[in-house]
Amino acid sequence: MVFWTSVTFLLLVFLLGKFAWKPIIGAINEREQSIDQALRKAESAKQEMAQLTKENDELLKAARAERDLILKEAKELKEQIVKDAKTKAQEEGAKMIEKAKLEIDHQKVLAMTEVKSQVSTLALDIARKVLHEGYKDKANQNDLVNDLLKDLKLN
Repeated sequence: MVFWTSVTFLLLVFLLGKFAWKPIIGAINEREQSIDQALRKAESAKQEMAQLTKENDELLKAARAERDLILKEAKELKEQIVKDAKTKAQEEGAKMIEKAKLEIDHQKVLAMTEVKSQVSTLALDIARKVLHEGYKDKANQNDLVNDLLKDLKLN
């Protein structure tokens, strides 16, 4: 019985080695290769993801830098516009003041001319009245001039 059990066992080992072990070992090797390949793909995907993350961070930094630059330029432009507006307003104000001064000077000259005209008219009136009264009396002439000067002060 030991003999037949041994023969059967050897025959079973031979048959398993011939027909079962090779496909099982092949399947195990194939499985091992597919797992190894999946691990390599996962590592590659991990590296690619790290690269994409790095590129994304660089793009974000570039976008932030560009945003900051645009904001800075906008602020400088705003400040320049405000400065230009202030300068223009000051120039316009100075022009208006200068124009007003010229108008005042012009009106002053006109007023002075009018005063001179009135003074000359009064002086001629005084002279005519003095001459009209003649050279009668110096005291009368002085009284007349004083009266006329009082009238001049009243106007």
